[in-house]
Amino acid sequence: MEIIGHLLDGFLISFEPLNLGLVIFGAAVGLFIGAMPGLGSVNGVAILLPMTFLVPPTSAVIFLGAIYYGAMYGGAISSIMLGIPGASTAVATTFDGRPMAMSGKADKALVAAAAASFVGGTISVVLFTAFAPPLAEVALAFGPPEEFALMMLAFATFIGLGGDDIPKTLFSIMIGLVLSAVGLDIVSGEPRLIFLDLPGFMHGVNFLVLAIGIYGIGEMLWTVELSKGKVMISQATVTVRRVLDTLKELLGTWKTMFMGSFLGYFVGILPAAGATPGSLMAYGVAKTAAKDPESYGKGNINGVVAPEAANNAASTGSMLPMLTLGIPGSPTTAILLGGMVIWGLEPGPLLFVEHTEFVWGLIASLYSANLFSLLINIAFIPAFIWVLKLPFTVLAPVIFILCVIGGYVPTMDMHDVWLMFVFGVVGYLMRKLDYPLAPAVLAIVLGPLAERSLRQSLIGSQGDVLTFFERPISGTILIVAILLFVLPAIKLFRTRVTTDGGRS
Repeated sequence: MEIIGHLLDGFLISFEPLNLGLVIFGAAVGLFIGAMPGLGSVNGVAILLPMTFLVPPTSAVIFLGAIYYGAMYGGAISSIMLGIPGASTAVATTFDGRPMAMSGKADKALVAAAAASFVGGTISVVLFTAFAPPLAEVALAFGPPEEFALMMLAFATFIGLGGDDIPKTLFSIMIGLVLSAVGLDIVSGEPRLIFLDLPGFMHGVNFLVLAIGIYGIGEMLWTVELSKGKVMISQATVTVRRVLDTLKELLGTWKTMFMGSFLGYFVGILPAAGATPGSLMAYGVAKTAAKDPESYGKGNINGVVAPEAANNAASTGSMLPMLTLGIPGSPTTAILLGGMVIWGLEPGPLLFVEHTEFVWGLIASLYSANLFSLLINIAFIPAFIWVLKLPFTVLAPVIFILCVIGGYVPTMDMHDVWLMFVFGVVGYLMRKLDYPLAPAVLAIVLGPLAERSLRQSLIGSQGDVLTFFERPISGTILIVAILLFVLPAIKLFRTRVTTDGGRS
């Protein structure tokens, strides 16, 4: 009852005219920031942080939280409409969202993304409200061995992302892992894999550069080849009836939504994990558990629902360690943490006691930010569809310019723009040779996280590999991961034995 009382007080704060206006404005701004390739919630919150010094701390964090939520919704827009991930958190949405748009179902993909984001955001805020302290303790129980085991579980789901061609999937993963190792060694600081001694490789290969190159430039080259010089116009339409039909269809995806929401939230509360691994893992789990895994990557609505529910849930989850432990759960919450310190608020367990108005005002505002982000997103769907209806001869240069901007913005280095073009050609060739792109993109995201936790674990145990199996949580997760790695090989072996038996 005490929680309900605090939440009601929080709603009174969040519905004050100034705070409600900031929620609506922040959600709208975040939507367009998230839709712009290369920007994302991190840059949006960082750019607009100075504006918050004009309002009280509670209003300031409510505004930034709304931007964060809006950006999570917005990232799916360019992923679906243009095939360019708006942010790293929306890369998994591209896998099925873009094929849906190309087949005239852009409105369905956008509605599915908005609805899944709303469900993921709602479930995560409810979990946040009810179980903040115990969940913070669970997050603390996850040390480097548990994090490494979780990354291995994510890699195990990659095998399902490549269909039946396991060798090509493994090759794609290895390429991603090699690229993730480029830069400075995390322990010794020595440069490694600095190709041709180019200084631009010192800061590593930026994930968004790879994603935009493969899914932006590569997709554009592939479409140009398919069009063979003809003017292509998407047949996408949007009507109230189609939206209602999509909502009815989404009722059948409730299991995927719930899985993505809970998995995303759980990954989000782990310090320094963030929404990107959560969305990628949710996509992998959804495909692995599906009855028709071969339909993923070709326009399966569950492939949009799973990552979108997960990234919104993870964005809320990442606020939990920030508020309760003072540890940012994602790059965006690291900026929010800096803002809180500037405002004179000290994150930690005492924050819930000493600044109840601030904490519960923020939590209540997340409910309203989630709702307004959904309404604003659905209201703008006709405008997004209009963009898709432009002839490809007009759309291609726009995509090209957005790709260049998206490649340049994260590091402000022209080296990354040239690298993006290289990845675009590589992505085009991989698609032409029927190599799966998703595992390479996922490996470059999780590779650095897996390496860091692996090396921390081995340093802490003085090189004892058994440390991963001696701890109950990490041991259990690793055994599940190993089983997932072995199962496709067993399935392939049984298929070959059956085939050979049939021939004889």
